[in-house]
Amino acid sequence: MKYTFATNHSNNTLFTNTFSKQKFPSRKTINNQSQVYVFGHRNPDTDAITSALVYADFLRRKKINAKAYRLGDLNNETKFVLKRAGMKPPDMLPSYLAAGTAVALVDHNESQQSMENLKMMRVTYVVDHHRLGDLTTLEPIYLRFEPVGCTATILTKLYRENKFRINQNIALLLVSAILSDTLHFRSPTTTDDDRLMVTYLLPIAKIDNVESYANQMFAAKSDLNSYTMREILFLDYKTFIFKNQLWGVGVVETFYPNNTLTRKDELFEAMIDEKKRSNLTGILFSVIDIVNLRNYMIILGEIEKFIIQKAFNVNVQDRIADLGSRISRKKDIVPSLERYFKNSN
Repeated sequence: MKYTFATNHSNNTLFTNTFSKQKFPSRKTINNQSQVYVFGHRNPDTDAITSALVYADFLRRKKINAKAYRLGDLNNETKFVLKRAGMKPPDMLPSYLAAGTAVALVDHNESQQSMENLKMMRVTYVVDHHRLGDLTTLEPIYLRFEPVGCTATILTKLYRENKFRINQNIALLLVSAILSDTLHFRSPTTTDDDRLMVTYLLPIAKIDNVESYANQMFAAKSDLNSYTMREILFLDYKTFIFKNQLWGVGVVETFYPNNTLTRKDELFEAMIDEKKRSNLTGILFSVIDIVNLRNYMIILGEIEKFIIQKAFNVNVQDRIADLGSRISRKKDIVPSLERYFKNSN
């Protein structure tokens, strides 16, 4: 018999137990495995990478043998952050994990966004700020979900609840992830908790000018000159299942949206290839102008055009849909698509 995640709502937090008092499984109980593998989602962004590093550190503070890994290459923003923090990137997750290996998921929980063969692993911990997906487990596990702008916000709370000291490097990782995911508090996903945790962390991270630091991060994120269009497509790309249909939804956030939009013919080719390769019903790609907070969605074909026009009530011109200020995949794009497919025949 499988357990599905049971959640309760209290103080805007989704939880299965009282977190600050909850007992964590010791490494001796983890299916005879000596290590918990901690990782974020495929095509990782800054939050996925830094949260893996930070949560592995947190578990080690709990006397649990844990190590951070990644499920893809680093983007330029994440490289900038790790260099600033003086930290090495996590290793790539090995492809040979034995069935029953203990894993911890951060910044995601849906299986199609995670490692291959996730269902053969022993998921032991999940810390996330996204919607609850399809994950099931054979036994009760530790869950921490909160509707905040960033997984790093939740991790900061965990350190504070457990009275663990946060050093400068960890603080810098946490601040960077929150600034990245919330676009320095300009994203609609931003909450008061995100702001409070950054205020708490800034003195520890020794960041004197947070606006200047955030702009340096976003400038690194916007530097796409060395990437092919296929690489740009997968910089921040996730798949979702809508009414038994598999859709790909990619996003690029940049100071210079026209640099990508003028290359949309190249992008079309990459999107067509991926749609065929992964047998997708549809594929979408948003170019987010992080100066003017505007979403220009690339429309590949007739099915994508029909769905976007219906779901967002917009026109498509020259294969681009202007979604205005609806810039968040998590809060604006995916929920609108969910509602459309739920109400369609």
